[in-house]
Amino acid sequence: MHSSDRDLGDLTITVARALRRRHLAALEPFGLPPSHGRALKVLARSNGPVRPGYLADRLRIAPRSVTDVVDALVEAGLVRRRPDDTDRRAVLVDLTDDGRALAADVARAQRRASAGLFDVLDEGDQRALEALLGRLVTAVDPS
Repeated sequence: MHSSDRDLGDLTITVARALRRRHLAALEPFGLPPSHGRALKVLARSNGPVRPGYLADRLRIAPRSVTDVVDALVEAGLVRRRPDDTDRRAVLVDLTDDGRALAADVARAQRRASAGLFDVLDEGDQRALEALLGRLVTAVDPS
C-alpha cells in the first residue's frame, strides 16, 4: 500500500502509536506507570497547585480514579495535598521538589524518545509539522 492510499487519520494514528510506545519505554527507567507520568506532566505544566477535578479532566479519567493516582504520588513523595484557602471544602494538589525534578527528568527522556522518531524530518519540516499539529490540537482541545 502506498502512503497515498492511506488517509490522514490512518497516518496520524500510526505515528501516534509509535510515539506512545517510545514515551512508555522512556517511563520504564523511572518505574512510573503511564497515568503517574501523565499526572506529573500535567502538574509540572500548571501554574501552581490544582484541584483534583482539574487533574482528572486533563488526564481524561474519572475523578474517583484521580484519587488513586494522587494517593500513589503522595505516598511516593512526589505530590502534596493542601487545603484550598479560597474554599475550605476543596483540596489542592501540587508537586513536591522531588516531583518537580522527576517530572523534568521524565520530560527530557520523552523528548529524546520523540526526537528519535522525528529525526527523519529536517528542521524546517519539524517546524512545519509542529505548527500544523498545534492548529489541530487547538481545534480539538481549545483548553
